[in-house]
Amino acid sequence: MGYEGNLDQESATPPKKSLFRYNSPLVQVSLIGLVCFCCPGMYSALTGMGGSGQVDPTAANNANTALYATFAIFGILGGGIYNVLGPRLTLASGCSTYALYAGSFLYYNHYHHQTFAIVAGVILGIGAGFLWAGQGAIMTSYPPHDRKGTYISLFWGIFSMGGVIGGLIPFFMNYNRSEASSVNDATYIGFMCFMTAGALLSLAILPPSKVIRDDGTNCTKVEYSSVSTEATEILKLFLNWKMLLIAPAAWAGNFFFSYQFTNVNGALFNLRTRGLNSVFYWVAQILGSIAIGYVLDFSLLSRKMRGYVGIGIVASLGTAIWGGGLANQLKYSRHDMPEKLDFKDSGVDYAGPFVLYVSYGLLDAMFQTLVYWLIGCLADDSETLSRYAGFYKGVQSAGAAVAWQIDTRKVPFLSELIINWSLMTVCYPLLLVLVKLAVKDDKEGEEGAEREVAPSFAQ
Repeated sequence: MGYEGNLDQESATPPKKSLFRYNSPLVQVSLIGLVCFCCPGMYSALTGMGGSGQVDPTAANNANTALYATFAIFGILGGGIYNVLGPRLTLASGCSTYALYAGSFLYYNHYHHQTFAIVAGVILGIGAGFLWAGQGAIMTSYPPHDRKGTYISLFWGIFSMGGVIGGLIPFFMNYNRSEASSVNDATYIGFMCFMTAGALLSLAILPPSKVIRDDGTNCTKVEYSSVSTEATEILKLFLNWKMLLIAPAAWAGNFFFSYQFTNVNGALFNLRTRGLNSVFYWVAQILGSIAIGYVLDFSLLSRKMRGYVGIGIVASLGTAIWGGGLANQLKYSRHDMPEKLDFKDSGVDYAGPFVLYVSYGLLDAMFQTLVYWLIGCLADDSETLSRYAGFYKGVQSAGAAVAWQIDTRKVPFLSELIINWSLMTVCYPLLLVLVKLAVKDDKEGEEGAEREVAPSFAQ
């Protein structure tokens, strides 16, 4: 009798699964990381050169404004589209738009007509909305709830390697062109090859119902939704107090790219040095994501306390880095541009601006990883998290559209820096409130986090 009882007890316990199964969260999050390595990773490297590799950033600024304006709409809609179509169709259709964008600047290299680049930006905005909503759902819902920071760091590391490789492409392709102002055709073709590979790789992503966690449990059993249901749920996001607390962080999250890419990397360095800077910018992103991911998963027993500590670290580091940026910005302006720095010829003059630009990359990764971790703490199913991630990316893209247009209007560099620093500073107290009211400790689970109760400040 006792022997049979032991057998029943053993059979009731799901067998431990291998980490490296094709249907494991580890492999699937790694795959979405590789997809983003090839597509948005290469896009980030292209944009990070300043002016998308062109001497005049006007075409790139207008293309990015169009991109982020449509991204803002389809980012918010993307979560619902993901829930209706599933990951493969959503991701593949989104990834297929990236190579067209890089190709538009190959065309611009020869004809200098920006209409194609702007139209490609609009199309990429739609595709990016699909991709990032799906990516957010996979990255935050597939991992076990007590290791979300680790998996977000894993994703961010693989994704950022796209920026590293993408930075090496223009560096080597233009190494002997120290006086060049625009990148050569081979640079854009290299980007297009990687982006096409990413679109094909997206077909390898499994739906959430087929992903099994390491303890043998299903990742999620959500069935695909209907258009009417998703339309209703997306509208509710604009009244969801958790999303309203995240909205300022979302707005700030990509706002600084136009300033950092165009008015720091693009303004201070020559072409080949911009490519080298991009390599280290994205290496810093990898290191920053790993560091904050460790803090958010392993530093303290209480998940709520880990959230407080993570916000404190990012806020302190951000204040120091933007302070350094202010000191650097006071040395030049739109009407008093310095001589372009070269990593070989400029000596010690190159060191300070280089460290600052790399530090911006470190801060970006830590900030983004922190916010994604907070989103992952709010729910555990891919259906809800795809909407949350879509809302985050939509608001983030609306902010970026405004930022790129601000730069097009030739707003003073110093004003842009102050706006960016202020936006990031405002969001930290709101994230602290979110942790206090919505993040539950590990033992309470996401079920508690998912209860939709009105916030009470009397706790």
